[in-house]
Amino acid sequence: RVFVEESGGGSVQAGGSLRLTCIGSGHTACRYDLTWYRQAPGKEREFVSGFENDGSTRYADSVLGRFTISQNNAKNTVYLQMNSLKPEDTAMYYCKKQIRPTGLCADFTFWGQGTQVTVSS
Repeated sequence: RVFVEESGGGSVQAGGSLRLTCIGSGHTACRYDLTWYRQAPGKEREFVSGFENDGSTRYADSVLGRFTISQNNAKNTVYLQMNSLKPEDTAMYYCKKQIRPTGLCADFTFWGQGTQVTVSS
């Protein structure tokens, strides 16, 4: 069963925009966080954007001012609006689903399959 799934990747020219979507499913009795990461060829996976416990947003320095994260009211879907894309943004973008541990829910992490973003110069 798929517990987290990304979509919206594609190929664009530098300066273009894309909107990624991450949908978390299952674990209806649990609270979880959805966070964006990316991994370029030959590089380690890195944090891109997510939410703090108070709902405020957090961004990697490399995307600050260009990317915007948002979520729906149910907090089971997050979006990543990516503007002013650069060739160095080329990567596989992954969504991480982190279950918040409570009496009913264990501290599990799930990763989606990723969605490819390619930015040409």
